[in-house]
Amino acid sequence: MKIIVLSDIHGDYFRAKEAVDKVKTAEVVIFTGDGERDIDRLEEIYPDIKFLKVRGNCDMGSNLPVADSITLEGKKIFYTHGHMYNVKYSEYDVREAARERKADIVLYGHTHIPVNEYKDDMWVMNPGSCHGYDASFGTIDIQNGQVLTNIIHLR
Repeated sequence: MKIIVLSDIHGDYFRAKEAVDKVKTAEVVIFTGDGERDIDRLEEIYPDIKFLKVRGNCDMGSNLPVADSITLEGKKIFYTHGHMYNVKYSEYDVREAARERKADIVLYGHTHIPVNEYKDDMWVMNPGSCHGYDASFGTIDIQNGQVLTNIIHLR
């Protein structure tokens, strides 16, 4: 299963669309906040892709949750924007929240700084910001219990 991870679009709809268009085999998009209107627009034009969404600190008036989790292909994924977990200072709180939920993968945004690592039996990804010149996004490929993660820059 191929998953796209988007965060911090901040009105740059065309960059986010470019990211989704690059991964033709994606079945799921996980959005970690800040650009809810943009992601809603994408959801309308890609009806065959499942969109999972949480709100960010800039998604004013949103009814989306601040965090959520889902199990895909046997891997539990915890996703959040990260502002409620102090990710600008440390990943400790968001990693602990993921551990409490017995997650295999934790996804967050907010810092606009891409992170892609496997540490302490957990995949950790911040796809960076899908906005502007150095826009980036993440991909996760889960096949036969194996996980492959990647950050892609749109330059």
